[in-house]
Amino acid sequence: MASGGPGGQHANTSNTKVELRFDVLAAESLGPRQRARLLERLGPVVRIVVSDERSQLRNRELALHRLRERVADALHVDAPRRPTRPSRVSQTKRVDEKRHRGEIKRLRRDGGEAD
Repeated sequence: MASGGPGGQHANTSNTKVELRFDVLAAESLGPRQRARLLERLGPVVRIVVSDERSQLRNRELALHRLRERVADALHVDAPRRPTRPSRVSQTKRVDEKRHRGEIKRLRRDGGEAD
């Protein structure tokens, strides 16, 4: 049923809604490690519902785009962090900035008299 008045809530979008389901268990394009990662992060079925646009074709495109993004995000593996030490220049700069900030605060506290 269409909305009651002109420009009503969800006007002309109810009939163009798209629901997309991706069955992780049945997907032949996934390797075993990819399937395990998707099952862990997204579950056995990924469901995308889009009713943003008036065009069903555009809603289909949006649903596919969102599915691709969600699967890609779930499959992404962060590179392991390699601990590094701060460079000597960055350490010196940090200490100098702290000393300068402390000096500004000390001058404020003492009434602006410098040594």
